[in-house]
Amino acid sequence: MAARVAFRIAAFAVLPVLSLLLVSPISCYGNPRSSMSLRNYTTTSRYATSVPAKAAGGWSSGGATWYGSPYGAGSDGGACGYQGSVSQRPFSSLIAAGGPSLFKNGKGCGGCYQIKCTGNRACSGRPVTVTITDSCPGGLCLAGPAHFDMSGTAFGAMASRGMGDRLRAAGILKIQYKRVPCNYNGMGISFKVDAGSNPFYLAVLIQYENGDGDLAAVHIMQQGGGAWTPMQHSWGAMWRANSITGKPLRAPFSVRLTSGAGKVLVVRNAIPAGWRAGRTYRSKVNYGT
Repeated sequence: MAARVAFRIAAFAVLPVLSLLLVSPISCYGNPRSSMSLRNYTTTSRYATSVPAKAAGGWSSGGATWYGSPYGAGSDGGACGYQGSVSQRPFSSLIAAGGPSLFKNGKGCGGCYQIKCTGNRACSGRPVTVTITDSCPGGLCLAGPAHFDMSGTAFGAMASRGMGDRLRAAGILKIQYKRVPCNYNGMGISFKVDAGSNPFYLAVLIQYENGDGDLAAVHIMQQGGGAWTPMQHSWGAMWRANSITGKPLRAPFSVRLTSGAGKVLVVRNAIPAGWRAGRTYRSKVNYGT
């Protein structure tokens, strides 16, 4: 999970000149770094509204910072559990850690958003699409209804050509955002069996859902079971099931997914007989887009 920065109002009295010279990420919570850019920062109260302000075209107002390497993927996977895939296609480092209203205790993992900025001279005004892969639980992420702590790559992608470093120097921006369907271009949903799984306990990381991108509920059906059993949300994009009979769970397992908007998709035999902990099983089905 990303390291966050807690701003102190007293800093404005002593750092206004120095802040113009520094280029480094401003993150959402944690200890202050030895160098930080405060150039666009006034007070957190500018985001302190109870409801996102709506603009034309379904856009809402929020805030954005960035973390990690200027050209990186934020953190190594983050609180959703996607690990190194965040820097690879289809994410391609275009990710964000979401504040509480976006991360939703992990049930917001996988949601896709378009974000754009116009208030800085380096902003292009063109939207960039990001996926929620991490959590930003404190600091600026609590200051308003929606905050995105973006990867350096995603933050810079909002800039005009050649202006990415200048935009990252701003550190914090007012942005507009809107929810959009995820589209993984023909990829099937993947099921990664957690390394701690065993014949009596199954934990699965579910990834690459088209459309809503996030999941509200997951059910599992064992071989010959005939009935769907709810899986428990564990953390991030991880869901788990325990044997309640004292006998091993019976594979293959079919999985029924319910998206955040209530759309249902059944993946038959998503996890095969003879499954192994740590393996990823890719299905051939996905939600329609």
